[in-house]
Amino acid sequence: MIAHVRRLCIRLEGTAFHFCQEPFSDLILFDYKRNHCDCEPCNRHCTPAQGSVAAAAENKHKVKDVDVSIQYEYFNAVLINEVDEEGNSVELGGEFILQPNDHFNNLSVNLNLSVVQVPTNMYNKDSAIVNGVYWSEALNKVFVDNFERDPSLIWQYFGSAKGFFRQYPGIKWKPDEHGVIAFDCRNRKWYIQAATSPKDVVILVDVSGSMKGLRLTIARQTVSSILDTLGDDDFFNIIAYNEELHYVEPCLNGTLVQADVTNKDHFREHLDKLFAQGIGMLDIALTEAFNLLSDFNETGRGSECSQAIMLVTDGAVDTYDAIFAKYNWPERKVRIFPYLIGRESAFAENLKWMACANKGYFTQISTLADVQENVMEYLHVLSRPKVIDREHDTVWTEAYIDSTLEDGQGPVLMTTVAMPVFSTKNETRNRGILLGVVGTDVPVSELLKTIPKYKVPHPASLSSSCT
Repeated sequence: MIAHVRRLCIRLEGTAFHFCQEPFSDLILFDYKRNHCDCEPCNRHCTPAQGSVAAAAENKHKVKDVDVSIQYEYFNAVLINEVDEEGNSVELGGEFILQPNDHFNNLSVNLNLSVVQVPTNMYNKDSAIVNGVYWSEALNKVFVDNFERDPSLIWQYFGSAKGFFRQYPGIKWKPDEHGVIAFDCRNRKWYIQAATSPKDVVILVDVSGSMKGLRLTIARQTVSSILDTLGDDDFFNIIAYNEELHYVEPCLNGTLVQADVTNKDHFREHLDKLFAQGIGMLDIALTEAFNLLSDFNETGRGSECSQAIMLVTDGAVDTYDAIFAKYNWPERKVRIFPYLIGRESAFAENLKWMACANKGYFTQISTLADVQENVMEYLHVLSRPKVIDREHDTVWTEAYIDSTLEDGQGPVLMTTVAMPVFSTKNETRNRGILLGVVGTDVPVSELLKTIPKYKVPHPASLSSSCT
């Protein structure tokens, strides 16, 4: 369970840390302009651990070939120590020794092994999942070595681009009252920030008459899932279109907003107000999206990095190459990601052409069950330049409250340091394949211990405005 706190900036200027507090945001532990932390205490504390896990993952993947018929039993975080009606261990369960540990606030953990969590909407024994779990088993030794080398470490993990999540130390996960675990590592801030560069995104939603019923329901869920993949470094807006343009939030016409939790939840509330009628005029919507991205980029307030248009529609009657020629070619700075809603594919070729001609990716979403996994595909495309350039950038997330760990004074304030993991196989090196992201959770208290006491203000001395 995560709760966000007000922003506490710890800026490094020279050798001095500067503190301030800003309302209505989150706690930041890195230099805003650089988007990562170069301070010696932070790098000494976690960068070696991250680097060793990332290197081990890449090396192990490099020497393992995919086996579509692989049969491999692993410790599933939900199924461990579970038994059937006859008292036998369930498949992917088995006996998994758990012991209370003081360092983890008496949570029952296994310091010798990690566990694997698979999202509820994915099959535990899917070939892609099992192959990834198999080669990533080698990370167990690295996790253990890191913890022995630095006992102040808390959770270490590897979030796979395939969806599974390997966590050390091993711990049992419990579903909610509905028997569901909604956690998907690829939606977490640490994964998004490490896997992709900051981005400006305009989401176009077709609300013409043909989108009535289930298609509009799927479209709403698709937009919501796209929002899940955006982080605080990203900026976005949502425009619905038929014969006219309808900004989902009318008060924010002609601009982009930061993709923080508050803004995303606000836009989600407005998605329910969409209804389908009329004729879809995609040319008008594309023109608006290109102008919006261009104008916002000129203000210098956006991500100043990647730009994308997400097109959620049940078809396109044209390729609209004249619009792309005017606004996006030859540089192709804006990537186009069409999501074809519904089972019919009469206009699929036009949408595929748009994606290919503008360095994007085409996806068809037929049912609600298809939404989340298909939305994730665009992350692979946006991560490709970083992967090809071998940019193992270390990122630090905003601080958050981890209620699973309490130190006697309440939940622990935590930050995560993360690093991308790439495929280094010769046959895939130039294709830019992201394997996933490694992460380590760090208590903010551990970082503050490395700062001279005279530079750490008393909480009561923090004002409500930033200085």
